[in-house]
Amino acid sequence: MPKILIIEDEVSIRRVLTKILLEESDTYTVDEAEDGKQGFEKIKNEDYDLVLCDIKMPKMNGEELLEAVKKIKPEIPMVMISGHGDLETAVNTMRLGAFDYISKPPDLNRLLNTVRNALDKKKLVVENKILKKKVSKNYEIIGKSEPINQIKLMIEKVALTDARVLITGPNGTGKELVAHQLHEKSERANAPMIEVNCAAIPSELIESELFGHVKGAFTSAVKDRAGKFEAADGGTIFLDEIGDMSLSAQAKVLRALQESLIQRVGADKDIKINVRVIAATNKDLKKEIAEGRFREDLYHRLAVILIKVPSLNDRRDDIPLLIEHFAAKIAEEQGNTTKSFSKPAIQLLQEYDWTGNIRELRNVVERLIILGGSEISEMDVKLFASK
Repeated sequence: MPKILIIEDEVSIRRVLTKILLEESDTYTVDEAEDGKQGFEKIKNEDYDLVLCDIKMPKMNGEELLEAVKKIKPEIPMVMISGHGDLETAVNTMRLGAFDYISKPPDLNRLLNTVRNALDKKKLVVENKILKKKVSKNYEIIGKSEPINQIKLMIEKVALTDARVLITGPNGTGKELVAHQLHEKSERANAPMIEVNCAAIPSELIESELFGHVKGAFTSAVKDRAGKFEAADGGTIFLDEIGDMSLSAQAKVLRALQESLIQRVGADKDIKINVRVIAATNKDLKKEIAEGRFREDLYHRLAVILIKVPSLNDRRDDIPLLIEHFAAKIAEEQGNTTKSFSKPAIQLLQEYDWTGNIRELRNVVERLIILGGSEISEMDVKLFASK
């Protein structure tokens, strides 16, 4: 049921607006405030789907209130109500983030259309937030160990900047989770995050994949094609396994980072891009530099912030939490009841040498759930978790 707040110092206008809204739909709940200060207190303490707000009011005017609300609850659509002489002020409120403004006396059809549109927008915002939470859950970093807490703290500090990040760590440790968290907690979260696995693309195709190509650039280039950098414009590009990228592609990535310009293969025209670059590798890039396989200047461009993801053997305290997480996730995927693990079983799994890291642990948990009893015992682990 939509909840609407009317903030208006004239009692007669408040009553008229309330009557109009309640006659429009019996699903609306309408609340009132007689000035900006009282309205702000109500907004702080209640969740509203829409606010109709006068501009000229005592104690706190509409502009001041709008700015204050946008700081604490930016998702609430605010429709400003102004007198005919307040047009300039009303336009300014639009710049401050108002959904719309309506002149007094309000035209009934215009008012109701604006209310419907504003409520639809709020509904979409809420649905989008729920969807983003579901997506975020897929990339949740599970663990409370000191190394993981340090990574979470680093993400909180770095996400809201545009600083380039290089994520290092062995295969299967969850480097892609760090990259997704950096994107989802950034101001680019509503723009795309494009992932490129540099190890999975042949060296002769990597430049076309990253930067695109024009028709005729090579034999199979039958039409113009945009690359991953263009697709990520406004958002984030995640270059996974960047240590496997060819030296010629590295040179072009370096230019993209230095000048925010790219060039499609076979073209002579530069394309301006606005992309945040996050890279990851399981290789020792300093060793790769020494052996001439990786550009030192590119390394320094990428490693503005360096995040090292530990191996599972270095965060054994997180294994019980990871087992619980994977058991619940696997049960949800398979439509089964979540199986529990006995304490001796968990302890035994904590003592394993996890060369395959979290990826290996997940596979073992799934195997135990499929083959083990109703509760996974120490015996189940000894029987089915052997490598």
